[in-house]
Amino acid sequence: MLTLLNLLSAVALLIWGTHIVRTGILRVYGTNLRHVIGQNMSRRWLAFVAGIMVTAMVQSSNATAMLVTSFVGQGLMALTPALATMLGADVGTALMARVLTLDLSWLSPLLIFLGVIFFLSRKQTRLGQMGRVGIGLGLIILALQLIVEAAAPITQAQGVKVIFASLTGDILLDALVGALFAMISYSSLAAVLLTATLAGAAVISLPVAIGLVIGANIGSGVLAFLSTSMQNAAGRQVALGSLLYKLIGLLLIIPVLDPLVGWLDGLDFSHQETVIGFHLLYNTVRCLVLLPSVGPMARLCAWLLPERPDTNGTAKPRHLDLTALATPSLALANAARETLRIGDLIENMLEAMLDVLRGGQTAVTQQVRSMGDDVEALCSAIKLYMAQMPREDLSEQDSRRWAEIIELAINLNLASDLIERMLRKVQQQKTAQRRSFSEVGLEELAALHSQLIANLRLGLSVFLSADPESARQLLREKRRFRAQERRLAHAHVSRLQRKIVQSIETSSLHLELIADMKRLNSLFCGSAYAVLGASETGALAVDEISDITHSP
Repeated sequence: MLTLLNLLSAVALLIWGTHIVRTGILRVYGTNLRHVIGQNMSRRWLAFVAGIMVTAMVQSSNATAMLVTSFVGQGLMALTPALATMLGADVGTALMARVLTLDLSWLSPLLIFLGVIFFLSRKQTRLGQMGRVGIGLGLIILALQLIVEAAAPITQAQGVKVIFASLTGDILLDALVGALFAMISYSSLAAVLLTATLAGAAVISLPVAIGLVIGANIGSGVLAFLSTSMQNAAGRQVALGSLLYKLIGLLLIIPVLDPLVGWLDGLDFSHQETVIGFHLLYNTVRCLVLLPSVGPMARLCAWLLPERPDTNGTAKPRHLDLTALATPSLALANAARETLRIGDLIENMLEAMLDVLRGGQTAVTQQVRSMGDDVEALCSAIKLYMAQMPREDLSEQDSRRWAEIIELAINLNLASDLIERMLRKVQQQKTAQRRSFSEVGLEELAALHSQLIANLRLGLSVFLSADPESARQLLREKRRFRAQERRLAHAHVSRLQRKIVQSIETSSLHLELIADMKRLNSLFCGSAYAVLGASETGALAVDEISDITHSP
């Protein structure tokens, strides 16, 4: 019993080591890896090589599948190069299995020792996260050694011999067992490494080991497909194509399996080396043979999982990928993209407001109300997404970015509510009381409105780029807007003194709209303060408090 427990704990250590490496690499280089994968690769060979490189770094084809399905689901990558990338990921997994089975026993204690030092001393820095990667690699190598030691006495146990004797080399049964183990361990790499180790210790025969390796590939495909259940059809199409390719590989190798096993068994290599070599050879040949078919496979997957039109009517988040939450840099980038999408909706609402002011529309249209509902839904989705992020692992810079995203999303949601109230005021004035602005007053409101949209665009640019000079420009524009607002209010009072009838009839609404635009402008310019900090923006703190105090 104790021997079996030692084996299971060694397997658990192997799985944990691959998890640590994957999360460490994604936290340090996650954005760069997304850039490599997400480039518009019109050539399938480039996508294939990118899949190999990324998977070799994160040591998990499942992690690569997470990135690829996320990109396709967000419309940032076509299905055809995505399938080519997934084929490359299978080859990358096989390459890493070959590297990790080399004699690296001397490297394990060194990696763990140095990794712990760097991780504990500089946890929130890039060097600290690389220490995490070193710990994971050291644990993987150590786990492989422990598996070999734990498997040795197990081979002598009668009960274990009976269990493994049930695996007689039937390819379908062995593949099923290998798939189940890959799904349980959440890593085909871990399943293959354990299979090679057990074959090297003579716990299982070579035909059984090869069947388990083929099944482990299929298990990783099933796991990737199940993990995309919450994504849209485009994301699931990638996982489906990858799974179909693995099943096709099983069908292609069945006719030649017996002579292939006989040939491999006759080579002058240990069973462990033979299993790892077969894994690399099988994935490489399978992926190269199937690579030209990614176009037809993409069409097949699109036919099997077609896009269904959204009948709900409310906007759905496009970029909030739940699988990226474990990687803060990726999750923050996703949330920022979704926040910019809200900014586009706010700009559309402002344009609709100008149309109402000029008389192009006599009422607040259903389209504007729908955009307001979309803004609220997306803002709620962003807040929920950010709340699920593990903040204890965020660096100081990421923590500031987290706060900036939340603040801007809330400000834009407040702006949406304010725009809808402004439109209702104008609607009531024009329809119920049959009054309209004077020609001069309308042009003044239009000029202030134009400056408001310009500040919204600049504010979103500052949020995205975090450029200090652009932030200072935004604050200068804010001060100019406030001066313009006061000048227009005084000009309106002058028209009242001249007893212009239209100005008198719309006086209250005119001044309220100017004040509301001032509040909107303050909401749009908030991103400058996060970029510059308190040292450069302290002089405007009183103005901000005044804006909040007088907000409706």
